[in-house]
Formats: sequence, structure tokens, C-alpha cells
Amino acid sequence: MSEIASKGQLRLAFLRWAVVTVPFVVLLGFASGRLVPSGDDNPWFAQLAKPDFMPPGWAFGAAWGVLYVLMGLALAVVVNARGARARGPALIVFFLQLVLNLAWTPIFFGMHQVVTALLIIAVLILLVTLTIYLFGRVRRLAGWLLVPYILWLCFAGVLLYRIHQLNPDAGSLVVSRPVDQIEIR
Repeated sequence: MSEIASKGQLRLAFLRWAVVTVPFVVLLGFASGRLVPSGDDNPWFAQLAKPDFMPPGWAFGAAWGVLYVLMGLALAVVVNARGARARGPALIVFFLQLVLNLAWTPIFFGMHQVVTALLIIAVLILLVTLTIYLFGRVRRLAGWLLVPYILWLCFAGVLLYRIHQLNPDAGSLVVSRPVDQIEIR
């Protein structure tokens, strides 16, 4: 017996997946950002020269919060699309790019590897472009939900390239430590 689900049943199935995928992606992103101090909380990063077009620190948290929610929603759309031909490859590429995404913060902020972080962003741009294409083949909406992500990655790539230009020795920069003794002369 073959049954066709109603639109209401399909929406409910999507919502059930979204209740799992959105917090999953957001929590992974949050955890990656908490592995090492990032942004202005990172003494190494605070010492770097930054380009004039550098957004304020709070903008990164806000942007990534929105992007992780959109990624979780796109994932829910694709996971819910049972029987779609490109679903398997789309999910594989999505999880590959997610792993790279989550590795970026510890590599840049924790290990101070600017060139490696630039390479990761370049590979991410390729993988996310492929993910958008594959997600779009499964469900057009899923692909569109990732467009802000690719735009942000392109901006982040330009920003990081400029930081690298301004700080060619960033990887060897030693963080100055505050002195906790008073010198009397």
C-alpha cells in the first residue's frame, strides 16, 4: 500500500528534523568557538593589525549564530527529503565542510596558523559551493539557505587575507603578558 503524506505531515516531519539539526549545528559551532579564546578575547588576535573594514567583535558572534541556524535548517530540509537522489552525496559534502568549519577557530585562534586558516577558507568556499549545488538539487530552498554562508565565507577570506598581509609574521607573534609586579625606582 502506497500512501502519500499530506503537506501538513511533511511540514511536521521537517519541524521534527529541524528541532534536532538546528541545535546540533549551533551547539557544534558554539563548542568550536569555545575551544580557544576567539575574537577580542584572544590576546594574540588583539595584538594583530586589522584592516579598516574589520567589523566589530560582536558582529562575528551574531553572524555565525544566524549562519549556523540557516545551516541547521538547510540540513533539516535535505534530511527530510527521503528518496531524493542527491541526498546522500549532499549530506556527505555538508558534513565534510562542517568539520572544516569547526576546525578553523582552533587552527586560527589557538594555533595561530594564518596561512592554514586561509587555505581552510579556500577549501570551505569550494565545498560550500558544492553543498549549495547538491542541496539545491535535493530541494531548492536548502541551497538558498546556504547562500548567506558562502557570502560570509568570501568576506572572511578577504578579511583574513588582509590580516595576513598586515601581519606577515603573525604565526610567530609572542603574546605580551601583563606584569603583575610593581617596579619601584
